[in-house]
Amino acid sequence: MADQQALDEVVEFTSDLIRIDTTNRGGGDCQERPAAEYAAARLAETGLEPALLERTRGRTNVVARIEGTDPSAHALLLHGHLDVVPAEARDWSVHPFSGEIRDGVVWGRGAVDMKNMDAMILAVVRAWAREGVRPRRDIVVAFTADEEASAEDGSGFLADEHPHLFEGCTEGVSESGAFTFHDGSGRELYPIAAGERGTGWLKLTARGRAGHGSKVNRENAVTRLAAAIARIGEHEWPLRLTPTVRAALTELAALHGIGTDLSDVDVLLDKLGPAAKLVEATVRNSANPTMLDAGYKINVIPGEAVAYVDGRYLHGAEGEFRATLDQLTGPDVEWEFQHREVALQSPLDSPTYARMRAAVEEFAPEGHVVPYCMSGGTDAKQFSRLGITGYGFTPLKLPAGYDYQALFHGVDERVPVEALHFGVRVLDRFLRTA
Repeated sequence: MADQQALDEVVEFTSDLIRIDTTNRGGGDCQERPAAEYAAARLAETGLEPALLERTRGRTNVVARIEGTDPSAHALLLHGHLDVVPAEARDWSVHPFSGEIRDGVVWGRGAVDMKNMDAMILAVVRAWAREGVRPRRDIVVAFTADEEASAEDGSGFLADEHPHLFEGCTEGVSESGAFTFHDGSGRELYPIAAGERGTGWLKLTARGRAGHGSKVNRENAVTRLAAAIARIGEHEWPLRLTPTVRAALTELAALHGIGTDLSDVDVLLDKLGPAAKLVEATVRNSANPTMLDAGYKINVIPGEAVAYVDGRYLHGAEGEFRATLDQLTGPDVEWEFQHREVALQSPLDSPTYARMRAAVEEFAPEGHVVPYCMSGGTDAKQFSRLGITGYGFTPLKLPAGYDYQALFHGVDERVPVEALHFGVRVLDRFLRTA
């Protein structure tokens, strides 16, 4: 059991890491090194020998291995990212990089995504060192750079250039799972992620004939692009259920006492009420236009127009995604992947999933663990190149009215101190049995 010092340290470490501004603006504009050095120092104090690794100067990753008692057991990867998305201070109730602790809550960018989990990992590892605890299997701890962009300087770099550091790892655990989801009827759900949609960030380019804005132009690049973007934004993607999503719908329907009629999933989602939020974004592929770039003067028709689309596809549905984009863009617009990563599907009948479930149920016996698929992606995609199966498991016990998912990349990101304490206890319990 995690001791009182671990409970104190997880709050301290979360606050400290938030105060280290690791904003990732994309395009290489980020410096994770100060946070990496902080994490590495906390690990080194336990006797571990963390490695600091960079593809690009200042974009630092930390990797350390805790030796288990069973050399024949497969290793487990425990990973969290150090970078965060931008935050506008004028929009927040507190400064986003203050790490302020107020009324039992830690405030700041990264409080839920995901410096809280980084702090939990550090607190548990340090508690083990004080108690002389060794896990059954080797545990590789990794703190990564660049997850909030392409991961090229983070998990992608580690997987491609330093695979030996992850030797023996068959499974990985990271963000976005085992948090309290209140379903509106007094029931507490704890979704554990066992899959992710694939990432297909797209660049669309329309070309045409440049000319004077006052002249008739049937080859207007802006018009061509706008038509394609409208078709993409209005497209109704067909239903596609992965094994994880099927299991989620089945378990949620059982909890609500309704039949699992997968012949009309939209009707079933309506019956699930607020709990539908856990699955509604993962029953289909999606493509959302997000950026436009065209022209340089109001009376000049440009010869080129560009747009960007955030595309996501389910496991086994990338082919359909590509074919649909070919159809929707049409002959006058080209599209390409600006960034592409695979969709993931993890087994629900694994001993590791069962142990995660058991750890949550020990400290939240009133809760109901359910599987779910993430609508977005994590570093688990890059680590899957090494044959590592990924799960989302960042345990937090949250009060009613606390919209955890809305705080990801949102304003006034924060995490209750008690949620961090719960997370340390559950993570400690899981890792001791993993």
